[in-house]
Amino acid sequence: MNNLELKKTANKIRKGIVSAVHSAKAGHPGGSLSAADIFTYLYFEKMKIDPANPRMEERDRFVLSKGHTAPGLYAALAYRGFFPVEDLATLRRLGSYLQGHPCMNHIPGVDMSSGSLGQGISAAAGMALAGKMDGKGYRVYTLLGDGELQEGQVWEAAMFAGHYKLDNLVVIVDNNGLQIDGPIEDVCSPYPIDKKFEAFQFHVIHADAHDFDSLREAFREAENTREMPAAVIAHSIKGKGISFMEGDAGWHGKAPDDMQYETAMAELEKIDEELAREEAG
Repeated sequence: MNNLELKKTANKIRKGIVSAVHSAKAGHPGGSLSAADIFTYLYFEKMKIDPANPRMEERDRFVLSKGHTAPGLYAALAYRGFFPVEDLATLRRLGSYLQGHPCMNHIPGVDMSSGSLGQGISAAAGMALAGKMDGKGYRVYTLLGDGELQEGQVWEAAMFAGHYKLDNLVVIVDNNGLQIDGPIEDVCSPYPIDKKFEAFQFHVIHADAHDFDSLREAFREAENTREMPAAVIAHSIKGKGISFMEGDAGWHGKAPDDMQYETAMAELEKIDEELAREEAG
């Protein structure tokens, strides 16, 4: 995909996030929106996957370590063709396979169930080591929240990944600077994030989470890294794309009401119109 197509797809994913969370009357829009461009780049350009064969052995793996941002992952999977887009409206409903955290047993395209913060990166590191031991060529990507870095298990997994030189592992930090209780540096600062990963023998790359050229270059550099895992620190804006959600920790875990939903969707429609004008020339 070119950048314009990626932008159009990312906007669809943002619409899917907002619609799903509004339909559920619950969920986590802020961190899903900040990671929407990351989901878009991975699922529509970078990763080797096949929606018609979600369990193919040679596929790249993705683990959503910050599992509460499942609405973003679900929207990406739906628009990539793993399941019907219409099913996003069943988010968190009784009997739906799209619950508040991803489950590998019920959702096509989900490689690991996740939810408890810190555990996803551990699972991803195990997958990466298994790939090495089995002589497989797949790569493993895992997305963490920056608030999640306050979990000790993250650094146990990082120590493990560095020790085993897992150069088929890419840890992505959605660095939007906010968590449920406010700015991460006020709650329990994980900074300097880059120096911490470097101390655990990671190759660290900084990227703009909302610029596809920056993401493309970052993941290319990660793929070319040898003898050590890579950490992509993706600098992002919580609630990206919705003016009244951007940079507001209050939107970490609540759904928009009907009026807010209409406002949000109108803003995303406006982005669609701007992209259509850009495409027209």
